[in-house]
Amino acid sequence: MPVTLIAFDLDGTLLDNDKHVPPENLAALQMAYDRGIFLVPATGRILKAMPEELLALGLFRYFIFANGAEVYDLKEQKALHRARIEPELAIRLCEYMDTLPVLYDCYRGERGYMTAWMYDEAPRFFESEPHILKLVKTLRLPVPDLKENIREVNVPLEKMQMYFRPEQMDERARQLLEVPKRFPALIASSSLSNNVEINSAAAGKGNALRELCRLLGIDSKESVAFGDGLNDADMLRVAGLGCAMENAVPPVKEAADVVVENNNNSGVGKEILRLLAEER
Repeated sequence: MPVTLIAFDLDGTLLDNDKHVPPENLAALQMAYDRGIFLVPATGRILKAMPEELLALGLFRYFIFANGAEVYDLKEQKALHRARIEPELAIRLCEYMDTLPVLYDCYRGERGYMTAWMYDEAPRFFESEPHILKLVKTLRLPVPDLKENIREVNVPLEKMQMYFRPEQMDERARQLLEVPKRFPALIASSSLSNNVEINSAAAGKGNALRELCRLLGIDSKESVAFGDGLNDADMLRVAGLGCAMENAVPPVKEAADVVVENNNNSGVGKEILRLLAEER
């Protein structure tokens, strides 16, 4: 199978647990780029949350952001495809989440937003995740009331997220099923141990990968995808070769064609080098 495009999740996949790109991954990405292969970060993050060390490489033009809510062309600085949550639906979702023992936020445009008291409570929900807490505190703008903010601005959202305390994991598992049941126009996934990520049902990394391949005139069978979280499973199914990390959750491994070494042992880089060697 020729490899034309490689898509990869960041946290728990390309990045190690310290949120850096291991040297072997960097070397493999550079080699793939030199072969003319499209390299596509496919993440739940938005552009402002991308690691600077990754952007500084200059290897990426196309991105899948916010779990497929946006396919973005960095060179042209524009979205090529969007699948967002309409404000009225987002407000109803907020009203539902207000009945739960959770914190929640949203991504809209180039940053995140969170009700101020929830923003202040965030450290209690990320006691064992200092890197995630830093992202939350850096990228979310606290507002008096998120529902009212969504209503006033009246612009569709890329993604909403809810966060759970460690002792609430049973409730988290329930909400992964309950949210799409209550709101059929939405899908629920996860990339962290304590969150539920909510997108338009038209989003998803798999749909975004399929759309990007169409725009680039590429057969999706010529793509390779790497991931570890629930929000990666559909992307692995769409790709010609779906690669789950050794540290992936079980549903992602079930969706994958192969399981590669974990994110701390440069599993992405090693598999890319293996694929490139096969093509010689």
